[in-house]
Amino acid sequence: MAGLPNYLRLGAKEVHIWRTPLDLTTRIVEGLRQSLSHDELARAGRFHFERDRRHFIVARGCLRTILSRYLRTSAAEIEFIYGANGKPQLADSCLQTQPLYFNLAHSAGLALYAFTLIGELGVDLELIRTDFTGDDIAKRFFSPGEVACLNAVSVELRHEAFFNCWTRKEAFIKATGSGLSLPLDQFEVSLTPGEPARLLRTTWNEDEASRWSIKSIDVGRPYVAAVAVAAHDWDLKSWDVDNSLLGFENNEDAAEGFDFD
Repeated sequence: MAGLPNYLRLGAKEVHIWRTPLDLTTRIVEGLRQSLSHDELARAGRFHFERDRRHFIVARGCLRTILSRYLRTSAAEIEFIYGANGKPQLADSCLQTQPLYFNLAHSAGLALYAFTLIGELGVDLELIRTDFTGDDIAKRFFSPGEVACLNAVSVELRHEAFFNCWTRKEAFIKATGSGLSLPLDQFEVSLTPGEPARLLRTTWNEDEASRWSIKSIDVGRPYVAAVAVAAHDWDLKSWDVDNSLLGFENNEDAAEGFDFD
């Protein structure tokens, strides 16, 4: 991914992706904690394991920090509201002349954030797990076409294909804000490794798929990721969250346990 830009400004046809590890030093975690709202701190406190609490604090603190750079405001002053299915968005008090849309995902110690001015979007991230085949899950949740395509993929690419499908479906669902109310087998995405990510069809409207575009995000092995936007002809740009963005310059505060190379 590219290095940190001098300023954060979204072009009219851009989608920005930010990547960060969630295992950061105690100093950075405590710094990010200061920006969280009372309800976010309460949510963090409900996690049973300390690692999960720290991950939540980092995930939400980084979201606030990045948003503050786009909005030119304090991270602590940002207010969120939530849709019917829990999708966060900016409260009216934070809105400027043009709405800023965002979404986030995290998996196995890594987080992704997506931002755009285009409209609603969804992003998903998954660790490629090789400890299960996914066949039973695919048969239960994927469309018949996706199951057939998955079965046609070579064995050595089967795990990647399964998680390609899963992340693209999740990204689309998150973009629509539908949550669990939209069954996964009611729409179909491409999944074969090496082929472009696409929303192929939906069961409720034959024209729906043509409105959407899905792109894969290269976040490095062993992860796969995707972003979905209800538009075409947009540019994807990506960066890593680094210590300068978070307000820490000391190399001793570098991320623990994750290699961006």
